[in-house]
Amino acid sequence: MTEAVPSEQWARRSQALGVPSTRGYLLTVLGEFVLPVGGRVWTAALLDSLGALGVEERTARQAVWRSAERGLLESERIGRRTRWALSDAARRLLTEGTRRIYSLHREPRPWDGRWLLLYVSVPESQRDLRHRMRNRLGWAGFASLGSGTWVSPWIDREIEAREVLDDLGLASAAKSFIAKPGGIGDVNEMVSSTWPLGEIAAGYDAFLERFGTAPPAESGYDAFVNQVRLVHEWRRFPFLDPDLPGDLLPRDWSGYRAAELFHRLHEQWRSSAWSWWRERMEASGPMVTS
Repeated sequence: MTEAVPSEQWARRSQALGVPSTRGYLLTVLGEFVLPVGGRVWTAALLDSLGALGVEERTARQAVWRSAERGLLESERIGRRTRWALSDAARRLLTEGTRRIYSLHREPRPWDGRWLLLYVSVPESQRDLRHRMRNRLGWAGFASLGSGTWVSPWIDREIEAREVLDDLGLASAAKSFIAKPGGIGDVNEMVSSTWPLGEIAAGYDAFLERFGTAPPAESGYDAFVNQVRLVHEWRRFPFLDPDLPGDLLPRDWSGYRAAELFHRLHEQWRSSAWSWWRERMEASGPMVTS
């Protein structure tokens, strides 16, 4: 049994934040610019990038060191400089987060009408364990129906559910079923009462309002700042949105329009943002390789 380490729990909370924060921006920079090129970065490049986002140097340094204390970053002294490497836990979290960020509402998925039901018995006395299970199954897109029963319209998520239960030592106390709805009750009513689709749609509407009128980036600096803020805001939606089949969503679901805007702006700013980041890396120290 391997429980989620504190660094993973902290990172998941940070990834779910919907407001600007130093630790949230740091995770976004690590996932967007550090992970794809080997997972190593100079201190000065991190300080420059957070400074561009309005974070004071002292606060930025504290965020980096606290990330190291939580096991997300590992330091290496090279002369007078410090180089940071993503830990295995950080790589795993950021890789999975990146997959979720860029796949959400990217392409419609066909649905055969079957549901995955998961029953897990956790004693009331083990509240911390119940809390961790709830967070991780929620991240996997499951919703609680009460009395230890969880549901997802995607049967392929049984693999991820098994990994969660194995990590938490709950596999022996769980059972899964694949089924289609019967004639009792209304599925759409169950969906609307189980997932807060109205709140999720409001979040997408706010995203569309904020970035729908974004002006063109006039420099690499602007493109970098715009892209980090874009990804920082978008990455919270996989924590909120279970990515339900289109058959179960309201008409004119704003999540689709928000996803289209996200990918269009990301592609628009990507090249200039990367150019600015590479300049910061080159100015910080020797070439970083994996």
